[in-house]
Amino acid sequence: MKTHLLIADLSGKMVDTHAHVFHSGLNVLPTRRHPPDYDATLDTYLALLDANGFSHGVLVQPSFLGRDNSFLLASLERAQGRCRGVVVLDPEHDVGQLKSMNDAGVVGIRLNLFGIDPPDLRAAAWQRLLEMVNVLDWHVEVHCPIEQLPSVANPLLARGCKIVVDHFGRPDFNMDFEPGKVQALLEYAATGRVWVKLSAEYRIWPEQNNEQLKIMVGLFMQHFSSQRLMWGSDWPHTEHETLTSYRASLNWLINSIENPDDVLQMLCDTPKSLFKF
Repeated sequence: MKTHLLIADLSGKMVDTHAHVFHSGLNVLPTRRHPPDYDATLDTYLALLDANGFSHGVLVQPSFLGRDNSFLLASLERAQGRCRGVVVLDPEHDVGQLKSMNDAGVVGIRLNLFGIDPPDLRAAAWQRLLEMVNVLDWHVEVHCPIEQLPSVANPLLARGCKIVVDHFGRPDFNMDFEPGKVQALLEYAATGRVWVKLSAEYRIWPEQNNEQLKIMVGLFMQHFSSQRLMWGSDWPHTEHETLTSYRASLNWLINSIENPDDVLQMLCDTPKSLFKF
């Protein structure tokens, strides 16, 4: 009952902060072991937003498409202001082109560091790129094993960047929730410049336990508050399509938050401000 009432009350106001669009005919990175063999189209995604009461969504460049952001940029144009975008860039990318991306609805860059070593963010090329990121008031989205987070977050914070951490910081839980495994992320709450997506819980905890999920969410609430936490569907849940659904992922979050005002903040006000809706 709580879930249905809240969704009805917030309908048309909510923002999904993490989704991917692609089709099976796109060129994928040769190193990608299991590229999706199906389509996740903008039309399907917008229909999901409508069906679940969301006004806006954020499209994140999928890892298997590398730095070719053309499909994402085309999707932003078709979405006519309903979506924002997060791109993947080479540090040597022409910073002059970032202004046109900004006009198209891009609001951040993504560092997806699974399976690779963290880059030297203090190198001159990265410093130039991050300077323009700050000028445009973008954020840097970080997706890496939580053990790598300090080596990425520290130089970004030193450069004055806003950071969005994907998927609870990607701790590795085998069984029960262990608070110590997220401590490296919780310590960044005091900076006031780090946001966290409470998303893709199935990627870090396949054997989900609702009570332990509530404990984990409560710990993040205690440190970051709803002003620095957001929800993302992670649609279409690549490689985990059978473990969840759009509505199921939304329901678990709402049921994990005690205060309806915090749900409003996380689903509406916080993402609308950060992603410039």
